[in-house]
Amino acid sequence: MKKVRRFLAGGLVFAMAVSLIGCQSTGEVSKNADTKGTAVSDAAGGKEEFKTTYGSKKFDDVTITVEVFDRSNAPEGSTVIDNRWTKYINQEMNKVGITVKFVAVPRADEVNKAQLMMASGTGPDIMICYTSSIVEGFYKDGGTYDLSPYVDGEDQAKNLKEYIGKDCMDLGRNQQGELWAIPARRSTTASTNLFIRKDWLDELGLQAPTTKEEMYHVLQEFKKYKPDSFAASFWVCTKASDIAGVMATSFLKNVKDEKAYAIEADSATSLIYMDPGFGEYFKWMNQLYNEGLIDPEYYVDTTENALKEDFVNGKVGCFESNVNYNVDSLRGSLLKVLQSTDPKADVISIPPIKNDNDGEIYNKNYPINGAYLFVPKSAKNVEAAVTYLDWLATKEGGFTIFHGFEGEHFKYDDAGVPCVLDASYNTKDKDWTRHDLFIIGNQGYYKTADEFALATSKECPGYENYVLDNFKNASVGTIRHDPTFTAPTATEKNTEISVIREEYFVKLVTCQPDKFDATLQEFKDKLKKAGYDQIIKERTDYYDGVFAGK
Repeated sequence: MKKVRRFLAGGLVFAMAVSLIGCQSTGEVSKNADTKGTAVSDAAGGKEEFKTTYGSKKFDDVTITVEVFDRSNAPEGSTVIDNRWTKYINQEMNKVGITVKFVAVPRADEVNKAQLMMASGTGPDIMICYTSSIVEGFYKDGGTYDLSPYVDGEDQAKNLKEYIGKDCMDLGRNQQGELWAIPARRSTTASTNLFIRKDWLDELGLQAPTTKEEMYHVLQEFKKYKPDSFAASFWVCTKASDIAGVMATSFLKNVKDEKAYAIEADSATSLIYMDPGFGEYFKWMNQLYNEGLIDPEYYVDTTENALKEDFVNGKVGCFESNVNYNVDSLRGSLLKVLQSTDPKADVISIPPIKNDNDGEIYNKNYPINGAYLFVPKSAKNVEAAVTYLDWLATKEGGFTIFHGFEGEHFKYDDAGVPCVLDASYNTKDKDWTRHDLFIIGNQGYYKTADEFALATSKECPGYENYVLDNFKNASVGTIRHDPTFTAPTATEKNTEISVIREEYFVKLVTCQPDKFDATLQEFKDKLKKAGYDQIIKERTDYYDGVFAGK
């Protein structure tokens, strides 16, 4: 992919720049570019490229509208569109002649709202969506702008390009070099940890497991040691959604092939359909279930609340969940809660289990991007919109929105890492909205993953090393990023496939062992009848293009 992208950034972008110069005489940039006359005149009376680096142009009191997620969590006296930080944004943007008005969209209804606003032409100038196929579809239908004429020039959007990075930016680009969206960059792609009761291991004289066989032995010993607890709770037991966890990665046969993984790992359903190793994972889970090593009624409540309750009550020995789950203050500082009633309790993360097929460690990570930011054709000033995104990449912009002001919200440590001064104050003052206003980044304004981990560790006093170990363990080995492409047929048949999946994921774990193979084949047959071959074909066709020449 990188070779293709380098070619695009060099040859195609240059070609577009030449095309841009030729087209500007007629006021046309490209089929999806702004034609509203926002290019500026140079001293010779000709035209020059759009000016989108913050501070490079003073606009004539223009107003842009920006989507912001509404999570119904605003403190009293504030709203998501009117608060201290939206006022700060306008204070800074007014310096360059731009006023920003925010449009609230319920986070849970993000996709439906995007589709409705695009269909009615009522969307804000900067819109947000996490589903790449939907956003790219808007562009293909001619509903959004090609942003490359506003970003690709050497002096354009300089702060934005530096922060986002080329590899991440190119995820919003098609093979013609057109930029259909600005992908938000994740500060870290670490996504999942395996957690284990270290105090139980110590009491039993056991080492942390590194293989499937060692894990099974540990779980058996945990069950003997704590018969009233559950030895394990892996992802299939705690998530109702269609995802595979890091424990399953140790069983996959195709994970060593990056392209095969990209095609098959969009969902647990695709993996069960295509990778025999994922079937072996479910057979292993079936064994754990029938031997009483996991909760026999795990399927009654597959929400995160069930796992939290088991964690803080000391009822689970080994489990997988979101990275840093054991000490994350946003999830309730669960280890701290457990230790308040059991001071000797200790829950640590461990590296992923070695793959059963080649002995290597593979780590499942998020994509390098999060949301996609796009500009609908109803926008009146694309240049101003991109300038706002560029400002968000500055220290005065995104850094301040996310971290606040030095002396009030944080102080720098000796390594230059911002450290929270008063977490409760920050929670009420800015933390409730900082992620949703800093739209060009996921998980905060940080330049590197190491900086992110260091800063995050400072938010967990007394547990700093846990945080650092968690992010280290979530990043070791060969990284496999979650694919971002969604096959059109998968979207079309989502309801039908979801019903099949939810039924058979439970059956595969809970059936009698001698019924497993037949149940798995029955599951695959139903998926085939539902059109899953077409989904795999669409994914294969897409990634054939992505990996061409790689």
